[in-house]
Amino acid sequence: MRRLRRCFPFLLFLAISASAQSRIDCNILTSRILDDKVHYCVLLPSGYDSAHAKRYPVLYFLHGLNGDEQTLFKSGGWNLIEDLRQQHKIDDFLIVTPEARASFYVNSADGKVRYSDFFLQEFIPYIEGKYRIRRERKARAITGISMGGYGALRFAFAYPKMFSAVSAQSAALMTESPQEINAAVRAGTPLGKLLGSVFGNPINISHWKESDPLALARKNKTAIGELAIYFNCGRDDDFDFEVGATALDKQLQEEQIKHEFHIYPGSHSASYFESHLGEVMEFHSKIFEADK
Repeated sequence: MRRLRRCFPFLLFLAISASAQSRIDCNILTSRILDDKVHYCVLLPSGYDSAHAKRYPVLYFLHGLNGDEQTLFKSGGWNLIEDLRQQHKIDDFLIVTPEARASFYVNSADGKVRYSDFFLQEFIPYIEGKYRIRRERKARAITGISMGGYGALRFAFAYPKMFSAVSAQSAALMTESPQEINAAVRAGTPLGKLLGSVFGNPINISHWKESDPLALARKNKTAIGELAIYFNCGRDDDFDFEVGATALDKQLQEEQIKHEFHIYPGSHSASYFESHLGEVMEFHSKIFEADK
């Protein structure tokens, strides 16, 4: 009994520590639109299971090419986010990471893979019905890396009334014309093959332009002015995506759309994404806090 009493404070500490941890809920949604199973994960803040009446903001995190719904958490992102919360640098919000494969988060030009329709019409309503999420625009934001950065900017710029904020790291913004992209498709380069499978072979020009974040930013510039916008890119990006990021920055400046943009030292790598993930999370937390 004496030994148990000595151990009790330690056991209590372990229980408190465990209850103070966030947790990841990973599951599968059988999609009617995609006619396929889609994996997803949700990072739930520490108080989620005990605060039964509380509803939270939500940040949708879109992974890059060759990633999946667990990319954010396998890369050390979970620990970084947990540290930010313990340091009171970010508040509590849910982070939702859907699987997207190589879809670029758009409907394919041939109509066979309707990922954009799935995300907007099926996935968001499902997530916001299953979890205790505030469903108003000011409590919904989107972010992504690389291909997912393209997807986040495209969703936010195409549907600015759905989201209060958007961010992207090393977004796959391509300033080449469809004709130049077609040359890459014909050459059979890895990127050309990928783009051909999504945007058409040859590239469907109208589909390409309808999906282009820069074109959407120009088309919807009045509504986009109500978005909080943040994006960054490495100066030595392996795919030269800093060119597209810089072009978007210039365009938003010319259109007098408030935004935050950074070019940092670094390449298109996991270490680059992780080194700036904290400021992305702090950006979204501040917007959620301001819109309470």
